[in-house]
Amino acid sequence: MSDVKNLAGTDAIRKLKELAEGIDICMFCTHIDEVPLTTRPMSTQEVDEQGNIWFFSRVSSNKNQEIKQDDKVQLLYADIRNSHYLSVYGFADVLVDREKIRKLWDGVEKAWFTEGKDDPEITLIRIRTQEAYYWDTKDGAVISLIKMGVAAITGQEQDQGVEGILRP
Repeated sequence: MSDVKNLAGTDAIRKLKELAEGIDICMFCTHIDEVPLTTRPMSTQEVDEQGNIWFFSRVSSNKNQEIKQDDKVQLLYADIRNSHYLSVYGFADVLVDREKIRKLWDGVEKAWFTEGKDDPEITLIRIRTQEAYYWDTKDGAVISLIKMGVAAITGQEQDQGVEGILRP
């Protein structure tokens, strides 16, 4: 059984940052009220002090157009190796902020933006996190695996980790 530990404010932002930046790649979902929703992998650039999550995107991308139609998004993060999981709900904004682009630019983005940080195709997507839910281990993946084995052998429920709501 997992412990439930809901977090708010700076504690929630700290946990959000730890998980989102630690996992990095998420499935970025738009049209979340529709079936099927639209999803694609995206690399997290930053979780800022307010709990906003930042991504690079192209001006002409489908996701930018989808956000203009409906700004509700969901981000799904999974680190299976370490048993860390995060689901984020929020609202997206498409922005052009050259100072923020320069701050977040680390050079890897040149694969998508061949003209560098001043490429006219670069935009930023800011996710204003409304609420998130996380599942995490207390003791790390190896200890959690041992606890699952003990539970399977003994039939006794073992403490598996911690989960909860994050409200920045």
